[in-house]
Amino acid sequence: MTSTSVVNRYANALADVVVSPGAGIEAPVAIEQLRAFGSMVEGSHELRIVLASPAVSSARKRLVIRRLADTMNLHRIIKNFLLVLTDHRRAGALKEVIEAFDIVLDERLGYLRAEVISATELAASQQDQLAAELARLASSKVRMKFSVDPSLIGGVTAKVGSKVYDGSVRGQLAVLRQRLQVN
Repeated sequence: MTSTSVVNRYANALADVVVSPGAGIEAPVAIEQLRAFGSMVEGSHELRIVLASPAVSSARKRLVIRRLADTMNLHRIIKNFLLVLTDHRRAGALKEVIEAFDIVLDERLGYLRAEVISATELAASQQDQLAAELARLASSKVRMKFSVDPSLIGGVTAKVGSKVYDGSVRGQLAVLRQRLQVN
């Protein structure tokens, strides 16, 4: 387990390079390529062992990463970043670094993260409408994450940054219950 400060250091360093003028790679492409590589590593038990094992030489790990990066047509910045992680024995923290990089990029690009939970699956048009309304309320661009929780009974809850909007039936029932107990 790699500490959060170390993970954030790598995520911030990569973000510095990606958002710098003349980087030659757009932020969405960078995170997409990192996620694709991370998914490949997560999906291969052998690859995880090779990258995490101290018994496998750094040179061998670098060769594996170079070949995979070339096969996947990864941008040179992403490939070099993966090599740096390997050289510094941080390949085992790749998943955490990717998650932190995604958050850092959103912050730097001015996005707030919104977590929306609905009682049932929302149609694409409803998701778009909700995204537009939350962006208006937050006065910012919003990156949406949707999930379903049938215990809400109906409606949705949305958490944008530290603010929570509760439009669920369960939430309304809780407010009603509290009011009835007070009276």
